[in-house]
Amino acid sequence: MLQELTFGFPILSLILFLPLLGAILLALLEEEDLIKNAVLGISLLELVLTVIVLLRFVPDSAAMQFSERLAWIPPLGISYHLGLDGISVLFVGLTAFLTVLVVLYSWDTVRHQIKLYFVALLALETTMMGIFAALDLILFFVFWELMLIPSYFLIKLWGGGAERQYAALKYVLYTLLGSVFMLVGIVLLDLNYHDWAVVHHIEPAYSFDFLQLLTIPISAEKQVLIFWLIFMGLAFKAPMFPFHTWLPDALLEGPIGMAVFLAGIKLGTYGFIRFSLPLLPDASKSSGVASTMMTLALLAIIYGAIVALVQPDFRRLLAFSSISHLGFVVAGLFALNFQGLQGSLLTMINLGFSTAGLFFLAGFLYQRRHSTQLAAFGGLAKKVPLLATYLLIVGLASIGLPGTNGFVGEFLILLGAFQAHWLYGAVAVTGVVFGAAYFLWYYERAMLGPLAQSAGQAIADLSPRELIIAVSLSVMIFWIGLYPSPFLKMMNGSVQALVERLDRGAVAERSLGVRGEALGAAQSPSRSSAPHEG
Repeated sequence: MLQELTFGFPILSLILFLPLLGAILLALLEEEDLIKNAVLGISLLELVLTVIVLLRFVPDSAAMQFSERLAWIPPLGISYHLGLDGISVLFVGLTAFLTVLVVLYSWDTVRHQIKLYFVALLALETTMMGIFAALDLILFFVFWELMLIPSYFLIKLWGGGAERQYAALKYVLYTLLGSVFMLVGIVLLDLNYHDWAVVHHIEPAYSFDFLQLLTIPISAEKQVLIFWLIFMGLAFKAPMFPFHTWLPDALLEGPIGMAVFLAGIKLGTYGFIRFSLPLLPDASKSSGVASTMMTLALLAIIYGAIVALVQPDFRRLLAFSSISHLGFVVAGLFALNFQGLQGSLLTMINLGFSTAGLFFLAGFLYQRRHSTQLAAFGGLAKKVPLLATYLLIVGLASIGLPGTNGFVGEFLILLGAFQAHWLYGAVAVTGVVFGAAYFLWYYERAMLGPLAQSAGQAIADLSPRELIIAVSLSVMIFWIGLYPSPFLKMMNGSVQALVERLDRGAVAERSLGVRGEALGAAQSPSRSSAPHEG
């Protein structure tokens, strides 16, 4: 089983609860400038802590690093168990990075209930950090559900659309519906553990711990049932086609800051690679599950791209573009090979810079024209050359131009898809073509050509604060696009361990002695020996 490496200091707990403590501090402040400076300082400190984690992370390792474990509800086998590996560590850094940029964007664009807005934003950051760091499934589920509270209020209170209340409620109800099924699946995993532990006289008799659940055999039939139950929660949250109908409303009606997190941080697909694939390997690679998931992925790629192609509103175009990109991620995951999984994981990170970046730029456009409808633009490159330049950079990354981060991830996904079946790869490639079509066509009409009469004469280019956001995103886009090796090395060990587990299947064929030894290792204090999975 996966070994755990400790840090000597509970840095993950600090990362987890610093934003929450910051939110409590903000509630005590009254002066607007002081609130803004405080939230920026807190978000920057959080980013520094995640950079420390990234720098101290051991690459090419499958070990759970920075582990922390405390008993929480022992009779039920629920623990406070945190840890990061190559699958989750980059998401923590991405979340902190985007939070800083959202704070900068919101500095002068949020004009009412400013303190409450930043309190909700920091609370949202805490829940997302918890989702990525949690290794106990109940702890994961708690953060998964708590995320709905700040998300609901951010969309409802600070959204700019007339239907923001409807969009907020729709988002919450859809996610809660899926979560009910997911909780049933999590409980079934625990009951399976309990049945095995009672037969083999193992204590504790219950466990929701991810690493302990990895050591327990599950029949193929039960795996399929649990997979589809957990699938419902992850599919609605992702959202996967055809469970996506809440996403365009939330991205169009909600504030730009919330749109950045919804489009840039892929919680649903993270759940698949974190829990579904390793815990349910036989189900994941069964022909019925794998082919269904791949079919849904390919439909999402084509559907999202075609609908995006005809959208006259930039934010709505980006919403359907996000659905198409999510299809690429799912296709890579269920190619079930190293290149596909690696490409999906990297693409999930890349979307935090490209898709989220496009929403920032949509916000910049809205601030100038008070609309993201195409009719409000035309020839804007003459008036705002910096904005037009960075929109082109981030947009080209979104469509996977070589030299940008999008190319590396999509190339690996397509390689994995072709290895799984040539037809999967051939269909997925058409999504790349449509992606180039919808962005370049929109860009040509909005930024190039003659200046529209509605554009007026006085439109400001990027402000210093907006320029910081655009440059930061562009640096990450070109860094990953031109030199992806550090990012790939961080995830390689964990991805390889997952591929080996999928190839090997469930642990049912192991002897009782090996399983008991592994289970004992999971319950013992963390060790610092070389990481491995077995």
